[in-house]
Amino acid sequence: MWKVIEGILLETWELFADMSPYLILGFLVAGLLHVVIPEGKIYRHLSGNNLLSVIKASLFGVPLPLGSCGVIPVAGHLRKEGAGKSSILSFLISTPTTGIDSILATYSLLGPLFAIIRPIAAFFGGILGGVSTNFSEKGENIKPPEKFSCGICDIITPHSHSLIYKIKAVFMYAFFELVEDIGKWILIGVIAGGVIGYLVPSTFIEQYLGKTALAYPLMLLISIPMYVCATGSIPIAASLIAKGMTPGAGLIFLIAGPATNTATLSFVGGKLGKKILFNYLLTIVITALLFGFIIDYIWQASGQNINLLGGGMKMLPQWLMDLSGILLAGFILRAGLKKLKKTKKEVTGMGTIFKVPDMSCEHCVKTINSAIRGLSGVKDVRINLKTKEVEVMGNVLSDKIVEAIKGVGYSPEEVKQ
Repeated sequence: MWKVIEGILLETWELFADMSPYLILGFLVAGLLHVVIPEGKIYRHLSGNNLLSVIKASLFGVPLPLGSCGVIPVAGHLRKEGAGKSSILSFLISTPTTGIDSILATYSLLGPLFAIIRPIAAFFGGILGGVSTNFSEKGENIKPPEKFSCGICDIITPHSHSLIYKIKAVFMYAFFELVEDIGKWILIGVIAGGVIGYLVPSTFIEQYLGKTALAYPLMLLISIPMYVCATGSIPIAASLIAKGMTPGAGLIFLIAGPATNTATLSFVGGKLGKKILFNYLLTIVITALLFGFIIDYIWQASGQNINLLGGGMKMLPQWLMDLSGILLAGFILRAGLKKLKKTKKEVTGMGTIFKVPDMSCEHCVKTINSAIRGLSGVKDVRINLKTKEVEVMGNVLSDKIVEAIKGVGYSPEEVKQ
């Protein structure tokens, strides 16, 4: 029994160490994007309902490190501030499918072919979904955008920050806030990859997932309802491909898994309509299948050239990968301890309590907290992510609170006391 545990742990650490240098670099670039490109600038560029706004939405979405959960409040705010349905759908498809952190991590485990094809597929999916929505939503009225708060400190009034403050904000977002959001999913992904790599025999994967006729629909069926972030999905796909699954089926998992989950489907259906929901799902299915066929065709045409799928981590010295793994593990451990500490803070019962069932990560907490604190009369806000409860204290109407939470893309329900 201990031998099995030891084997899984070694396989898991190998995957984690392979990804870590690229993840750290990706997180750092994500932090720079967060500071350099304020959210107000993104919103203002997406306020149209035409081809240009769709292209911009995809271009903005591809590098942003937001998963299918974190993208919901951003999309909700985009909609509230004047973005058209076509831009919203384009953003919802292209953003969670990839990101600057996951592009680098994809290269680390799956090599150059996947690292190139994956962001292209995300961009194509965003354009396809946006353009098709443009045709079905002609004549949609779009209101002009309102003022936006600073992406660093949430202050609305005009101000500036020093270079030191901005550098600090880059690191705080990259290695604290972002790691808190997706660190758990990275661990789940590498552990699942370690289990697959050590326990699942190659003959089993080759028999059931080595043929496109079975592997493609099975990957779609598994991926669409589940939640897996763009980065956390990589070690799972890499382990399955190494055991004999077709590369195309792996890409389908990398596209459909991060792009959808039950919360995203509910948001699209509720905020944008059932017609847009159908278009959203159809676009993801078409994109996943199309690029799955493309990557398998390239793989076969190259004579199954292993260099195309050879992870970039082979270029790095082992000591650097291990050191990066230890450093990243420390950040993830800190994030986990912080979450455990936060879950101990129960709501007091002194204010008005709301249940927010689709609140699922620290990004959600920050978004809801900012939205409520922007209301006049609010004295304090306590949010328990574990119980999905929000308590608001102060002299403010419940309807205003509900409206504020809904405005950033969530579905609150007041708890009668």
